[in-house]
Amino acid sequence: MDQLAALRALRRVVELGSFTAAADALGISHTIVSRQVRQLEEHLGAQLLNRTTRRFALTDAGRDYYEASRQILDALDDADRNVGRHQARPSGTLRINAPMAFGTLELSLWLPSFMAAYPELQVDLVCNDRMVDLIEEGFDVGLRLVRGLPDSTLVARKLASSPVLAVASPAYLRRHGMPASPADLARHNCLVYTQAAKPAEWTFLRSASPSAGAAAITVAGARTDAGGDTETCTVSVRGTLQANTSVALRGAALAGAGIISCASFIVQDALQSGALVAVLPGWRQAPRELYALYPQNRHQSPKVRAFIDFAATHYLASGAG
Repeated sequence: MDQLAALRALRRVVELGSFTAAADALGISHTIVSRQVRQLEEHLGAQLLNRTTRRFALTDAGRDYYEASRQILDALDDADRNVGRHQARPSGTLRINAPMAFGTLELSLWLPSFMAAYPELQVDLVCNDRMVDLIEEGFDVGLRLVRGLPDSTLVARKLASSPVLAVASPAYLRRHGMPASPADLARHNCLVYTQAAKPAEWTFLRSASPSAGAAAITVAGARTDAGGDTETCTVSVRGTLQANTSVALRGAALAGAGIISCASFIVQDALQSGALVAVLPGWRQAPRELYALYPQNRHQSPKVRAFIDFAATHYLASGAG
């Protein structure tokens, strides 16, 4: 038995969730993968996987063995890559996945500079707002603008923090008035981003007044909680347009259709020109954090390392990191 090959087969089966997917990724047959895992179990004298006709699960022994073997394989891969780390130049194709608005309005501003710095690289950028399995779809790195990352086997590196703003056009505000408090948004046409965790709930924060104390008040679809140093107001919003991309909502807001809540980079140019105006300036929303995610087995890839280091340097220089 080739124990190293069997360890790699076990890892692929666990991470990809099936023997078939593991076989495809390794470029061998389903039968070989199954035999390698079975031989590994026979060698150890322990069952690593509980199998049914449709799925499998790691046994307790299998979970411990998988974690230990994964570390061994990572260390071996690191050793292989580090041999030529200093002289290796990033080359080949770098596949990047990013949200539509970020890729269109933000990444496109500095990606050309990265490409100019590494002319031997070809970039394949795919932008969408659905949840993408980076490993399953063959991406080297994914960019995510979120308020919290789910548990994952992916490596995450924080690159920047983006404020979130509620904005509208001057024409819309002339027709409908400027909201004085978050509760007023319940009476406005709010344009909703459907990919948010809670699309129809917008939460605002501000420093609590010294006399506020602890309180909870519900008014016209909005709940305000005051306690400690922060006052929080969550409002239920609705409107005539919802979309799965912030780019469409930005265009609608510019046309005077309503109020949007989005990351500041999406509307920064429109705010500077006066085409959009921030509403509720006394309140703030929790920022979204920009992360680079990448599979563990690519964490020393020169092209991935070059891209993430370039992005981190860019945002550190801009003050967003």
